[in-house]
Amino acid sequence: MSLKSSTKTDVNTTELLLTIDGTAFAEACEKEFQRQKKNIQIKGFRKGKAPRGLIEKEFGEGVFYEGAINSLLGPELDAAIRETGLDLVDTPSVEVLSVDKENGVEIKATCVTKPEIEITDYKGIKAAKKVAEITDEDIEKQIEIIRKKNARMVSIEDRPAQMDDEVIIDFEGFFGDEAFEGGKGEDHPLRLGSGQFIPGFEDQIVGHSIGEEFDVNVKFPEDYQMEDYAGKDATFKCKLKAINFEELPEIDDDLIKDATEFDSVDEYKADIRTKLEEAAVKQADAAFENAVIEQLIAKVDAPIPNCMFEQRIDVLMRNFEQQLQSQGMSLKLYYQYTGMNEDAFRDTYRDRAESEVKLRLALEKIAEIENLDVTEDELNNSLSEIAAANNMDVATVRRFIPIEDYKTDMKVQKAIDLVKENAVVDNTEAPAEDAE
Repeated sequence: MSLKSSTKTDVNTTELLLTIDGTAFAEACEKEFQRQKKNIQIKGFRKGKAPRGLIEKEFGEGVFYEGAINSLLGPELDAAIRETGLDLVDTPSVEVLSVDKENGVEIKATCVTKPEIEITDYKGIKAAKKVAEITDEDIEKQIEIIRKKNARMVSIEDRPAQMDDEVIIDFEGFFGDEAFEGGKGEDHPLRLGSGQFIPGFEDQIVGHSIGEEFDVNVKFPEDYQMEDYAGKDATFKCKLKAINFEELPEIDDDLIKDATEFDSVDEYKADIRTKLEEAAVKQADAAFENAVIEQLIAKVDAPIPNCMFEQRIDVLMRNFEQQLQSQGMSLKLYYQYTGMNEDAFRDTYRDRAESEVKLRLALEKIAEIENLDVTEDELNNSLSEIAAANNMDVATVRRFIPIEDYKTDMKVQKAIDLVKENAVVDNTEAPAEDAE
């Protein structure tokens, strides 16, 4: 087989014209006959003993063509791709243009190639980085968590139920005079204001005292999950059996000593402030870096083959499926729970996949422009870390990891570090656009 021509037919598309001469094709057909004949039965001959000419007469002259072409195509197409220097992003589409015993075969391979990316101004990207101010209110919210963790339920007998109380009730629901299925409960705990029951139910318990029996009149929502109940008026006959109130402790040094590692409220508040400030800085750093990356992605405007996006979606879906499997759930069951199908689920990943593909292309181009490389020491150190984390030796890691691809990943990481290091903090507010 030989490469006859290489023609760029469209953006990111190149057609290769390959030929197989008659002699090579004839030899491949004979090999294919020898490979297949043991499985061929012709009337009057034992299985595997029929002559080639009779088989071709019975099944058609081209009975061995496909196998012969395939046996030659794989390695020869790979060689043609290497010869042209094409960087493919998808499996080539192959079309046999002509087949002739004497003249051989002509084949067209349509190749989708990696897009050429032009990326500029990737140094000095500007983005805001504003660290949130930690207020006394923020600290009090954290203090409130300690209070709630150390709260105790107190039985209330000297007042009616109020919002935020936990009540114990018996209830039974009726449509008119007829009780309906699923509408009955005994000794049911209910936090008033939690929204656990139908809208209006909990409000009507407020004001009632222990031992009271009363009716609660509500209307099921129009979009209620049980269609037979949706939009219907209902009466719940209720009995209030107990009222409990969550009593929060006072914040003092004794509580702090019991509940934390600190000796005083002031020490604890100081620690909270320090941790919140550190978290605010990390959050601002992350937001800054995300804004920089988004601007870098926006700089990629070259046409990108759709197959690259679809391939990335495939990876994201496989990762998600593996997460589901680790939780004992299948993707099929997930579709049933969410009411989605595969196409709809793929669409949820589309924007993310497009961004990730564009980012990868941009970073690979930056690594090329900046001549970023990975030294053997850097590679070995990184592989050693993987080996140590997985209780393996480096030689074993090398067998499992495609080293060239891994080195490319390391270059990409260097590129993203370079972009971040050269980014500029700019907290200047953008001028408001003039009103029309």
